[in-house]
Amino acid sequence: MQESHKYIILSAPSGAGKTTIAHHLLNAGLDLEFSVTACSRAMRVGEKEGVDYYFLSKEDFRQRVSAGDFLEWEEVYPDHFYGTLKSEIIRIQSNGHMVLFDVDVVGGLNIKKIFKEDALALFISPPSIEALKERLEKRATDSPEKIRLRLDKAKTEMARAPEFDTIIINNDLQKALGEAEKVVSNFIHGEE
Repeated sequence: MQESHKYIILSAPSGAGKTTIAHHLLNAGLDLEFSVTACSRAMRVGEKEGVDYYFLSKEDFRQRVSAGDFLEWEEVYPDHFYGTLKSEIIRIQSNGHMVLFDVDVVGGLNIKKIFKEDALALFISPPSIEALKERLEKRATDSPEKIRLRLDKAKTEMARAPEFDTIIINNDLQKALGEAEKVVSNFIHGEE
């Protein structure tokens, strides 16, 4: 992995709009390519291997950790591992693109520590925990217990927002998309 590459890191609590912003950036002509995360959870309806995630068994995930295949990884929930494969970064750079990471808060900060000033770490924040709760309930993909776990985790994650280079509050989606695109474009082109 060469020094001259730039890396864009998006992190947020679940439900804050990070994936929507990631899709916008990928389509904004910024020469970014999405880094597909590896995980040990089961595939959900509509997800595709190698597009949404690389789905690994817990055993395979642990073996690949031992082999040093991951740039970073984390046990996000008990027995639910997520991580960035080094091979994914090499794949994207061999395509001549810059890497866009859509990762959780700990993963984002770990990647920032690795790439330092070559990385821009953006924290996408919901306007409040209450707004996040409403979004998660409207999304209707999680049980009330899972939503409670996500909200507890979100409180911890939001406390770490100041460790990121830029915080974008996603209160108005169009405004957040524009702000993210401007910040990323300025970083890529070396503008303040």
